[in-house]
Amino acid sequence: MKKRELSVLVYIIIVSLSIMYATQPIQPLLAVQFNIDIIKASSFTAIILLCLAIAPIIYGYILEGFPAKKMLLVATSILLVTNILLGFSNSYEMFFSIRIVEGLLIPAILTSVMSILANLDKHNIKFNMAIYVASTVLGGLIGRIIAGAIATYIGWRYVFFSLSFGLLIALYLINKINYKGDTKLIKAKLNDVVQILKDKRFITIYLTMFTTFFVFAGVLNILPFRIKEISPHSSEFRIGLMYLGYSMGIVVSLLSHKIVKLFKTEINTIIVSTIFYALITLFFASNDIAFIFILLFIFCIGMFTTHTISSGLANSMKVDKKSLTSGMYLTFYYIGGASGSIIPAIIYKYFGWNTVIIFFAFMLLLLAVFLFLNKKYFTSNS
Repeated sequence: MKKRELSVLVYIIIVSLSIMYATQPIQPLLAVQFNIDIIKASSFTAIILLCLAIAPIIYGYILEGFPAKKMLLVATSILLVTNILLGFSNSYEMFFSIRIVEGLLIPAILTSVMSILANLDKHNIKFNMAIYVASTVLGGLIGRIIAGAIATYIGWRYVFFSLSFGLLIALYLINKINYKGDTKLIKAKLNDVVQILKDKRFITIYLTMFTTFFVFAGVLNILPFRIKEISPHSSEFRIGLMYLGYSMGIVVSLLSHKIVKLFKTEINTIIVSTIFYALITLFFASNDIAFIFILLFIFCIGMFTTHTISSGLANSMKVDKKSLTSGMYLTFYYIGGASGSIIPAIIYKYFGWNTVIIFFAFMLLLLAVFLFLNKKYFTSNS
């Protein structure tokens, strides 16, 4: 693949993920703007994650054979319009409705990009997929920080106007991509799904990713409200900088093979990282913002270790319908993120931060026990 085309795809991923997570650090500000509670404010991110879970399955039936480049161009064009409209929103209902539309567009963009990455240079698929994962992490990080900075120094509406300008550049660059293949989509059949779920290995991996992202999304989504609770005068930029620990996702993905060697097998690594993840989560009970900032780096190491190794383990298992098992992996992952963005917010509203933290740690420790009890199913993959 030409470096220019790879750079264009990376740019599109970063802009798309920036739009996806831009609302997160400014949710307390939007809550005040639209006179809504934490639960409704959290839905701005949750709806995108939910759409990421279900849209690829729906698209498998309605967009089969659709040219990937054309889908990328159409979805990005509509996303440009919706993002501009977000900047002009004056009510929760309008803002949320537009986010639903964006939730349906972003999966189309990411699926198109993945298809192009996987097929434009078939000799470097693993490298290209690694670039894809790293780009999504970078996009999530950049989006949060930029949103916080712009909301603080210019105004929250300009967050979406700025990202719209980024999309305008993306539309220009898409025309530079030389690719004529179709989008690779999954057509999920109920019988195939049931057969996969009967495999103890897959149900273990799927539950692992559901729980892992549930906790991760929960902490990161409530964090802006927690920071405001500790320090009411904290700016959105300061909140955005709290997400710098997210960068550990790139580091962990690059060092994953060395981490596995340390603990001998993939399943051992996942069990250890899950326990580590649970213990680190407990420290979020602190009221020290500087300590929480540092803690987020360690917290992200735990999450991304579990995520990266689980993903690799799932892809290494020999099974028919590889695309479906991978699609189901992402479905469980994003459903975990969507529910993790809402359910903990409800607990936080009625029972407080410490209750949420105990709930998260308990979930992860239960997961670690579940993984240990099902360890025997992975001996052939060790």
